[in-house]
Amino acid sequence: MGKGGMSDGDHADRCCGEAINGDVQQENMAAWLLGVKNLKIQPYKLPNLGPHDVRVRLRAVGICGSDVHHFKNMRCVDFIVKEPMVIGHECAGIIEEVGSEVEHLVPGDRVALEPGISCKRCNLCKQGRYNLCRKMKFFGSPPNNGCLANQVVHPGDLCFKLPDNVSLEEGAMCEPLSVGIHACRRANVCQETNVLVVGAGPIGLVTLLAARAFGAPRIVIADVNDERLLIAKSLGADAVVKVSTNIEDVAEEVAKIQKVLENGVDVTFDCAGFNKTITTALSATRPGGKVCLVGMGQREMTLPLATREIDVIGIFRYQNTWPLCLEFLRSGKIDVKPLITHRFGFSQKEVEEAFETSARGGNAIKVMFNL
Repeated sequence: MGKGGMSDGDHADRCCGEAINGDVQQENMAAWLLGVKNLKIQPYKLPNLGPHDVRVRLRAVGICGSDVHHFKNMRCVDFIVKEPMVIGHECAGIIEEVGSEVEHLVPGDRVALEPGISCKRCNLCKQGRYNLCRKMKFFGSPPNNGCLANQVVHPGDLCFKLPDNVSLEEGAMCEPLSVGIHACRRANVCQETNVLVVGAGPIGLVTLLAARAFGAPRIVIADVNDERLLIAKSLGADAVVKVSTNIEDVAEEVAKIQKVLENGVDVTFDCAGFNKTITTALSATRPGGKVCLVGMGQREMTLPLATREIDVIGIFRYQNTWPLCLEFLRSGKIDVKPLITHRFGFSQKEVEEAFETSARGGNAIKVMFNL
């Protein structure tokens, strides 16, 4: 079902599972990426449930920009799809079964899933920077299967119980929101930080919401798309600036940005990741400020030399963000519901239509599956 269709909890129970306690159930199915723009719903055999694992019946799964890159190009930056892969990594669902050592969850609990399984043994993991683990197994990132499926098996400690007033769709939105929260933590956004967000796509918009929740007093968003800028304004941006894709326009556009942020740009989040956007970010940020690289539009970029002691920092995914995401959602400090613009069920036709809708962009911010 397209836009305005089922929300989580409204749909018919079409989920499938494996044999449980001798009861034969319908086969577990998943959306497999087989080639460029070639997705097929096919059987997906789950691994055995380990003592620390849980089996989750997925109810809400969102489409991310990286999923679209895989769908269109069979790669996202250096992550290349070389064999059939179950796609998807933004998800929430209901616990069906728990392993013998899982004590904090029981069947029936509604949970949001953090999609990356780190090794927990390397130096980066021991330092708490597990998002950089070289052995990370991340949903829907080659060669690891993802979560656009009826059910998955996942470590229990990566499943976070949803507050009663947080929906399953909002739980699935914890994954993109985590990117914005991790970026704000890395850039030390606070009540004294004036923020520029370059790019008003889904990640730029959650970065806007996160920056506001961290206390940023003034936030400006720049983008090439009028529809996205209107959405940014409705979500609380103090000002929006229409920009072009022409790098020759940077000086004029930076002047516009600096005019609406009279006290200067303390932190700029580049949520697009192109030569033009990083040039804009470095040019607009005040001396001694920070530029945080969030988007990955290009594999390589040419940067202007920053001679004003601007700190350029990068982020990769996130770490330890789910509890804060859920608290922001529970308290109402962040509302992600307006970002969910399109909803689809889990049929072959709807999976294809959902990915085409997300790939077209425009007014499609977050495309969500209700399973």
